[in-house]
Amino acid sequence: MSVFVIADTHLSFSADKPMNVFKGWDDYVSRLQKNWQKIVSPGDTVVIPGDISWAMSLEQVRADFAFLNALNGSKIILKGNHDYWWNTVSKMEAFVKKEGFNTISFLHNNAQKAGGFALCGSRGWPFDDDSAEGLKILSRECGRLQRSLQSASKLGGEPVVFLHYPPVGYDRYCEPIIKILKDYGVKRCFYGHLHAGAAKAAFNGEKEGIKFKLISADYLQFCPLLIV
Repeated sequence: MSVFVIADTHLSFSADKPMNVFKGWDDYVSRLQKNWQKIVSPGDTVVIPGDISWAMSLEQVRADFAFLNALNGSKIILKGNHDYWWNTVSKMEAFVKKEGFNTISFLHNNAQKAGGFALCGSRGWPFDDDSAEGLKILSRECGRLQRSLQSASKLGGEPVVFLHYPPVGYDRYCEPIIKILKDYGVKRCFYGHLHAGAAKAAFNGEKEGIKFKLISADYLQFCPLLIV
């Protein structure tokens, strides 16, 4: 069983948010489907760290989830800044069960084992937001990340962290999140959120003994990345 990752699918089967207005996003759903089915096997796992769908509610996200559910492998979903459909875990789990979306699960205050990895993470928060409200949200996200890593430590395997927001840049990084990663011995962290020019300037490399990599869908040319 292999584990893949790709963020920012930005599906919009039931929302009027055509991503092809942006450069590089032409026919992206077909490209994503073709690439996914070519490299992901039914027994594999794909982590999607946020911005899964433009839907505004669980009812509206049904078509997007149906698309994901039909793709090969199990899908583990995290929250992104545009996932307005996100609800309590109990309501989301009830929704996917009712709809028969049996390949979709959620990573939120928990961890999941796949292969030799303990998959964990949270949405995170922009490391350049120094406002009082921003620091409050960051503190909450750090708590979620800690709970996820605590769960991962019970599962065994290498802890691999997935965040929606980037925790690092070339000139600064989010100290609270990096401290948590170091405290739990995390060596690899994947993040999304960045597109176009911001993606070109994203940090991909090692910092504080941790390897970071951007995995936004357009940055990956709409092809899930294998974690080895």
